[in-house]
Amino acid sequence: MNRVAPTALIPALLVIAIVASGCPEGGATGGADGPSSETPTLRFSAIPDQNTTELQEKFDPVAAYLAETLAVPVEYVPSTDYQGSVEMFKNGDIHLAWFGGLTGVQARAAVEGAHAIAKGEEDAEFYSYFVAHRDSGLERSDAFPAGLAGLTFTFGSESSTSGRLMPEAFLLEHTGKAPKDFFEKQPGFSGSHDKTAELVESGQFQAGVLNYAVYEKRVAAGKTDPDVCRVIWKTPAYADYNFTAHPDLEELFGAGFTEKLAAALIGMTDEKLLGAFPRKRLIAATDAEFEGVRKVAESLGMVRAPK
Repeated sequence: MNRVAPTALIPALLVIAIVASGCPEGGATGGADGPSSETPTLRFSAIPDQNTTELQEKFDPVAAYLAETLAVPVEYVPSTDYQGSVEMFKNGDIHLAWFGGLTGVQARAAVEGAHAIAKGEEDAEFYSYFVAHRDSGLERSDAFPAGLAGLTFTFGSESSTSGRLMPEAFLLEHTGKAPKDFFEKQPGFSGSHDKTAELVESGQFQAGVLNYAVYEKRVAAGKTDPDVCRVIWKTPAYADYNFTAHPDLEELFGAGFTEKLAAALIGMTDEKLLGAFPRKRLIAATDAEFEGVRKVAESLGMVRAPK
């Protein structure tokens, strides 16, 4: 059997030593205790107040805009329902969300340090439309439509500000009754504004309530016939949709990142991008602007009073 001379092993051992000294433990991204070169991904979502398949198509370009503007990876994460988006935010699975007034209040109550940073220009004075099928016999009026009591009626999502919370509050204010006592038949929940419009226009429900922006966009796109699904009452104004930022953003992307994110959102000017909301433009927002929504939600038992 041939033996290798000890001196023949020296060059190979030198090569191994050089390679080992030049490559820290854990590879190119650093060891277990060293910094990682991998950039975290900013994940955001939106309450599924419209058809969820369409939301993915609408918000992916928003993600691309934010990624280019902020120079960080950005991903839109779809949510199955309103409370699902709040839970993702609460758990830190998403760092930013386009919430309704109520879900924004709920998310900020659940995550200390979370704040509203942007809203639509229209969201300072948002409102809902009560709609009814033309066969109901109800016509548009400035007075609350008491004739709704005898009709089948659907709200949107159970956690929707414009499709449930504020309409329920106005109904209580004008009639002195909660929905379960006002309507002769138990009202339904369609799950989204689009679905509410579709159910009323098809006659599956005689009446319903939805956010005015979705209704008007559907009419403009020819998706809803305003002569069939008719607006019968416009609610008073209230604060609604907003972008709420998670406090983890500062830890993940550095101090001052939330302010940069707010500037990127407010600086969005592309009509196609703004159409995802849909809004004419985004402006700055503060938590205090949604205090009225919080108080209504508290009175209806939909959010806990602050400690």
